[in-house]
Amino acid sequence: MRLGINLGYWGLGMDADNIAVAQEADRLGYSVCWAAEAYGSDAATVLSFVAARTERIDVGSAIFQIPARTPAMTAMTAATLDTLSGGRFRLGLGVSGPQVSEGWYGVKFDKPLARTREYVEIIRKAMSRERLVHEGAHWTLPLPGGPGKPIKLTVHPVREHIPLYIAAIGPKNLEQTGEIADGWLGIFFDPEHAALSLDPLKAGRVRAGAEAGREFEGFDVCPTVAIAVGEDIKAGVDSQRSYTALYIGGMGSKEKNFYNQLARRMGYEQAADEVQERYLARDYAGAAAAVPHELIDATSLIGDTARIADRMQAYADAGVTTLTLAPAGFTLDERITALRTGVAALERAGLA
Repeated sequence: MRLGINLGYWGLGMDADNIAVAQEADRLGYSVCWAAEAYGSDAATVLSFVAARTERIDVGSAIFQIPARTPAMTAMTAATLDTLSGGRFRLGLGVSGPQVSEGWYGVKFDKPLARTREYVEIIRKAMSRERLVHEGAHWTLPLPGGPGKPIKLTVHPVREHIPLYIAAIGPKNLEQTGEIADGWLGIFFDPEHAALSLDPLKAGRVRAGAEAGREFEGFDVCPTVAIAVGEDIKAGVDSQRSYTALYIGGMGSKEKNFYNQLARRMGYEQAADEVQERYLARDYAGAAAAVPHELIDATSLIGDTARIADRMQAYADAGVTTLTLAPAGFTLDERITALRTGVAALERAGLA
């Protein structure tokens, strides 16, 4: 099992620290450094900045939002980043959510599965450097009846195939991800509830032609997990309460919040209701307090090296191939300690 690091969002007052974290991860042999975007910093600019200041570690978008860019623009960006980084770019995609898609980008949040499938088809075609022709429900290239003509990408990526990941939570999206992507970007992944995510992924892999029992051969199962190092388990859990409440309570409307629905599928229906109710009422402290201790502990790496090693073993046994750590919200020294503890725990578990 490999390790990754997620820098989260840029521009939150920790930019210099983020570069130091990426460089330490590079030095320690981490596999990939991911950057996120929502409606603040964009991931492409951040990743070019990180790539220029690292040497070996891959840089990946977790995620580029599908409503933010045309598929051809995403192909251009991916090819450019792969070239600038010397073949170190990984392309992570996601549909975002209805509030951001419609409120920030002005793009209707409809038929996200069909839109994602078509988006990936166009990107694959563009990055293969064949002339871009596509007729679909969401995009037609070139536009009919006008001066447009089929064009091919002029940039030559370092690699013939840039790894493409999709962030997915719902069962249908997970199944499609298994079918059309090279990897899955997960969140709030509990090894004890691994089947909620991995069974649909496996079904998609089989649909794409994988043999039963070898579904994840060549496919990267890559969840992001919070990490808090220390002897005080309760303090570590509490450090993740606001982050977890934001997603379960506030990332979406009451009717459509994918993270809230995931918590429900994991058996936390009552808590998911309370967290969302409090968060939407702007009782953020109450929402954080309502997140179950067990949910945070099950979906994070919390404790000393030995305890984290045990949890890493559980992730590996569940089928995780790249475990991305998110030591957000801490000082630089604490984040560096988390990176080093991650390596030590991986070695202790015999997974390095």
